[in-house]
Amino acid sequence: MLNVAVMGYGVVGSGVCEVIRTNAKSLSEKLGDRVEVKYVLDIKQVDPADPEASKITSDFEQILNDPEVMVVAEVMGGATFAYDYTKKLLLAGKHVVTSNKELVATKGTELLKIAKDHNVNYLFEASVGGGIPIIRPLYSCLAANEITRITGILNGTTNYILTKMFREGADFATALKEAQEKGYAERNPSADVDGIDACRKIAILASLVFGKEVECDKIKTVGITGITESDVAYAEAMDSVIKLIGQAELKDGKVYVSVEPRVIKKGTPLASIDDVFNGIMVNGNAIGEVVFYGPGAGKLPTASAVVADIIDCLRNDRNREYCWTPAENGFVADSENNFGQYLLITKDPASVEQKLTIRERITVTDGECAFVTEEITEKQLQTISNSILKYIKLC
Repeated sequence: MLNVAVMGYGVVGSGVCEVIRTNAKSLSEKLGDRVEVKYVLDIKQVDPADPEASKITSDFEQILNDPEVMVVAEVMGGATFAYDYTKKLLLAGKHVVTSNKELVATKGTELLKIAKDHNVNYLFEASVGGGIPIIRPLYSCLAANEITRITGILNGTTNYILTKMFREGADFATALKEAQEKGYAERNPSADVDGIDACRKIAILASLVFGKEVECDKIKTVGITGITESDVAYAEAMDSVIKLIGQAELKDGKVYVSVEPRVIKKGTPLASIDDVFNGIMVNGNAIGEVVFYGPGAGKLPTASAVVADIIDCLRNDRNREYCWTPAENGFVADSENNFGQYLLITKDPASVEQKLTIRERITVTDGECAFVTEEITEKQLQTISNSILKYIKLC
């Protein structure tokens, strides 16, 4: 018997237990032994008819001190109790797998070092992209490449809202309300619509790929609350859509990283990813461009990734050596040095044309127009801030 524990019995935790129950036969065939959830840590009462009711415990020490528990799935969320419990488990020589993007993004450097020092795994495939395999492929299938850039639609809620705005002409508030009614957005949607969730995910990916910690507070993060029907009209006039994009690019020894709405040309890989789906595009110097696509959230897709990490730990009882080290000052470029082409919306076109090289002019409403610039830095944009109403980066 291969015993595991699950900490947290919410949407993802119940999904992990369900996947292990449902796929018990195939898991046993893969591992040569039966996988059993021995404990489920949660403080709330569950229905006595629940399949895991007899395994519920509120005592973390039971899990920590049971030598039969080899792997623990932390799906509690947050960075308080989850951090304390994860650290104790790793120090005790137990493998930990997680879907907790906040914890990985903020404490990953420390927890990965502890895992390495104690020859156990701290795995987090489910923390980025939900059910989309991305972390393991980066470390194995793409290991021969030097990764130069990662670009992704990393949040299903915002992608759903933007899809509604483009497909149906809905305004932001209406699209958000529908997302909440369908369970795609929380009652307090800030983590999604303000870009916080996507920021944590691109921080994890950038840290992994470039080997040094990319801290969330150093990432320029802009959500989608400011996207209007007028912005949609400008994008459509360019045969494009707007997506919330997390991107990290290594150039001249620095990482340029941001989360922000971007104008993306139709027909390109990320432009066609709609609704609650996620897509992650990886550029490697040998393979070129690779796209990973699939459901970025949800009970069973996320649980699938968590259980895959459990299997990895049970198959390979050794440290996988996912790691990154603290970064020196200046490794993450200041946001004012981020570069690219921009869509500038203005009521003062003459002033903009005097100061910047313009590639394209677009007019969709009376009294204002938009320009597409050549590649410039955000610092250059600030020199004309009084002349523009808004700017949106191109992808």
